[in-house]
Amino acid sequence: MHTPVELDRDFDQFIHKLRLKTGIDLALYKENQMKRRINSLKEKKGFKTFVEFFQGMLQKQDLYFEFLDHMTINVSEFYRNPNRWEVLEKRILPELQAKRNGRIKCWSAACSTGEEPYSLVMALSSFMSLREIQVLATDIDQNAINRAKSGKYLAQSVKDLPKSHFNKYFSIKGSSYEVSDEIKQCVQFQRQNLLADPFAQNFDLIVCRNVLIYFTEEAKDSLYMKFSKSLAKGGYLFIGGTEQIFHPQQYHLEPVDTFFYRKI
Repeated sequence: MHTPVELDRDFDQFIHKLRLKTGIDLALYKENQMKRRINSLKEKKGFKTFVEFFQGMLQKQDLYFEFLDHMTINVSEFYRNPNRWEVLEKRILPELQAKRNGRIKCWSAACSTGEEPYSLVMALSSFMSLREIQVLATDIDQNAINRAKSGKYLAQSVKDLPKSHFNKYFSIKGSSYEVSDEIKQCVQFQRQNLLADPFAQNFDLIVCRNVLIYFTEEAKDSLYMKFSKSLAKGGYLFIGGTEQIFHPQQYHLEPVDTFFYRKI
């Protein structure tokens, strides 16, 4: 039986080893929440300590990918919170298109299994040709990115998708629904650690939803500043329904609608 001090030391060593090996700093995530999630997987896989679990991940890449899946909570849907997407389509995108002369630079950060960037392409398709649309989509979890590239989803994921988009851009393959190749071609997927990797610049729209709730206040502060620096002046940050920026002015942002902030 390990003492509480030994258990804390074990988890601290796990955090240290993981950061050195992968660049993922779990110290920037809310500790109790993250520790519980990782512990449940550790026990399920039969490891007694976090350090043993780390060694297991070094030996088996599949276990490492499963850990990332477990850690990042890949839950997403097309047009999640549909009324927010309506604001995007009716207010934000028309304004950006008018300002940017039809070229809108977009990034779906922490894109999970792809529902969000594909939703963004469909929203943009109401204003411009698919040939003109290119969305950057990034996530820390390569397994999630691989699933996103396949473009195959279950009924739950598409339940809030506007019927016009569903009829135009999806085909039914057995029990799954597949996004058309013309939509897939508009998205460029890349692996990225938001907390450690540099961001590209001059985006007109950054979508990062229901991710920052898992980070410490210090990490959130850093990310909001990085997002702000990545936006072009007048560009928008679209965050999730469980999130709110309490002092947006310190990041050179102003609220313009629920969950939408503009770079000033």
